[in-house]
Amino acid sequence: MPTIEFCANTIGRMKRVEAPEGGELVDICDHVLAPIPFSCRSASCGTCHVEVLEGADSLEPPKPEEQELLRLLGGEGTYRLACQARVRPGPGLIRLRAVLSP
Repeated sequence: MPTIEFCANTIGRMKRVEAPEGGELVDICDHVLAPIPFSCRSASCGTCHVEVLEGADSLEPPKPEEQELLRLLGGEGTYRLACQARVRPGPGLIRLRAVLSP
């Protein structure tokens, strides 16, 4: 079952959660009050921009809408939008850090 670890930052403390069934990362964040900010929840604002420090292979590949905004944000590769990412079921560790605007 995947374990998701959200790094602490200025908006909240570190959180760790098990997600045995996988699912929408936004729902998992809401459930544990993860320190990831959200606004539009539709891949149009970039507020939920996260860096995947570990476990990118435990996430479904980004869809075109997410890829487009990530290109604009200059954060392709190890970056995702928490509102769009989907966690795959199965074992693994996913470590995420919010990309907070100054």
